[in-house]
Amino acid sequence: MIVVLMGVTGSGKTTIGQLLAGRMHAVFADADNYHSAANKTKMAAGQPLNDQDREPWLERLNLLLGEWLHQGQSGVLACSALKQSYRKTLLRYLPQGSVLFVWLDGSKDLIAGRLAERKNHYMNPGLLDSQFATLEPPSDALRVVNDREPKEVVNEIMQFVKGEEEKAHGIQAV
Repeated sequence: MIVVLMGVTGSGKTTIGQLLAGRMHAVFADADNYHSAANKTKMAAGQPLNDQDREPWLERLNLLLGEWLHQGQSGVLACSALKQSYRKTLLRYLPQGSVLFVWLDGSKDLIAGRLAERKNHYMNPGLLDSQFATLEPPSDALRVVNDREPKEVVNEIMQFVKGEEEKAHGIQAV
């Protein structure tokens, strides 16, 4: 099972992703670590990335997901994946149904509060408005409002993941 946790900056992708990967006995990767130095510099300066900036980054992440599948490894990727076209690039060449998107949603006020508490992160909190403007809410993802304790959010996701695994293996709940 491969899960991509998506959402705007500060939605909790890394925190929830690390906990979820532990529960799933899966590898965890933070897409932020795959950005080029130029992308990180641009974001730190308060300049939003454009589609051309993101394309090579998304292609690298697509290769990572493909490696996980090829190795038969479960994985959790924390990645903004704000637009449908970005999600499509992440899924390129991967078998249909091999990746589950989970959208970590939250109010702008809640997320702005989290960003204000962040230390040593290259993402400029001033980019939150551009993140919300870019977000194309997915119709094909599990939507989880991340306004609770991380453990509760992970429990909700795990319930869904367990159901998806059972469906994939032809197991029916009684």
